[in-house]
Amino acid sequence: VQLQASGGGLVQAGGSLRLSCVASGRTISTYAMGWFRQFPGKEREAVAAIARSGGSSYYADSVKGRFTISKDNAKNTVYLQMNSVKPEDTAVYYCAGGQRVIQSALFSNRAYDYWGQGTLVTVSS
Repeated sequence: VQLQASGGGLVQAGGSLRLSCVASGRTISTYAMGWFRQFPGKEREAVAAIARSGGSSYYADSVKGRFTISKDNAKNTVYLQMNSVKPEDTAVYYCAGGQRVIQSALFSNRAYDYWGQGTLVTVSS
């Protein structure tokens, strides 16, 4: 599976942005998918994840109520809708996918087999 992330850019605080991650090579309908972000000099951290079934989604406390992850199996694409963004959301965002990611490991970057290339989100104050 190849993952191609896009949609990053410069946005003002309080604004919105939607990231997309298009998968190719295989269908991701049975894959758990996640969005992670990385700040300079820091480890990659989980932002949001959606279970293999697509029925459950999970969020980091820092983005809960502001970000929404969704998966469109027909388009083989996963999205991250980012609303009410803050300067502290500035980071490189990565999408990830895995067919064997269990619920308890959805926020573990080691659990995923496939990664997109990252897209930079910059939030200005």
